[in-house]
Amino acid sequence: MDGLTISTAKDLLETGKTFSEIRKQKFAPQTDSTSTTSFGDTLTEAIGKVNEMQKSADKQMQAVATGEQTNISEVMIAAEKADIALKLMMTVRNKVIDAYQEVMKMQV
Repeated sequence: MDGLTISTAKDLLETGKTFSEIRKQKFAPQTDSTSTTSFGDTLTEAIGKVNEMQKSADKQMQAVATGEQTNISEVMIAAEKADIALKLMMTVRNKVIDAYQEVMKMQV
């Protein structure tokens, strides 16, 4: 997941730009063709990635429980990555719901 990294956090502090501005600048596609991906498609893809991370962590935990895998640190790292991704997804979901509710409160 392209997210907040040490370098983007440093750019946030140094330039005062918003995260989305820095993200657009750093992660902009290098091709000239304009591909439009809908918000729904992007969200569906992100949910799929989080789901795959959860499944992978579960499989690794089962492998440790059955004795197939002995490297517990890798399993814990995978589980924490999946947990952080799930928390991020829930935060984005809550922000989208809040934004939707604010739009619905607007008078036309």
